[in-house]
Amino acid sequence: MSRSLRCAVLLAAAALMTAAAPAAAPATSDSGPMATASKRCSSGDGEGFGTTYVRDIRTRRVGCRKARRVVRAFHECRKGPRGRCKRRVLRFKCSEDRFNVASFQYDSNVVCKRGRKRVKHAYTQNTY
Repeated sequence: MSRSLRCAVLLAAAALMTAAAPAAAPATSDSGPMATASKRCSSGDGEGFGTTYVRDIRTRRVGCRKARRVVRAFHECRKGPRGRCKRRVLRFKCSEDRFNVASFQYDSNVVCKRGRKRVKHAYTQNTY
């Protein structure tokens, strides 16, 4: 095959691939909502949030600074180691699931929602 024929074939193949690429790419505007990654935030040593230990903080559509404020506000609302928060905190509505409940401590997973925003955290509370 001559050099000019090889170049023509390569150019034709490149043109075909370029023309086919937009058809193979997904349409972002018409395919529904885009996925957003959940972010994991640092809780330092886990203390200083108003509970014994905050083990994990994760967010979606919320910055870590705001998420830590929501966690602190939730624990201020709880009023003591066995208390529960029944009102909104910083306009987030929180629900709590307690497990591993013993006479001296329990673990809990909390989800705070505000529209599509989410702040999830897990904590351990000593009750003695």
